[in-house]
Amino acid sequence: MKNPQLYLQQTDAKGRGVYTRKPIKEGVIIESSPVIIMSNEDRLHLDQTLLHDYIFEWQPDGAAMCCVALGWVSLYNHSYTSNCEYYMDYDTDTIYIQAIRDIDAGEEVTINYNGTWDKEDKLWFDVK
Repeated sequence: MKNPQLYLQQTDAKGRGVYTRKPIKEGVIIESSPVIIMSNEDRLHLDQTLLHDYIFEWQPDGAAMCCVALGWVSLYNHSYTSNCEYYMDYDTDTIYIQAIRDIDAGEEVTINYNGTWDKEDKLWFDVK
């Protein structure tokens, strides 16, 4: 389920991004997406492809797997101070995106790829 007020737009530095036409209130679930789960062995192959940048670690009970989220979840760009957070529901094999603060109309909707909205550990594309 994708929120109908969302749209894709080119960004200056990050390729495509997800934006909102209307304001979104803190706490609103913006998108819920089923995932395709793959083994750690599959991930080793995926890491050699462009899909590396679009997969999520999937670790129910500590298992080392990965997944690709359907819908637009894999298209949300990263921000170290994101306006949304993503949550994994291992019981229903879904990822959902929830606003962690009010988001203005026209604003890019972002998540922190570190898994927590304010975690500032450098990611693979920022490590020099």
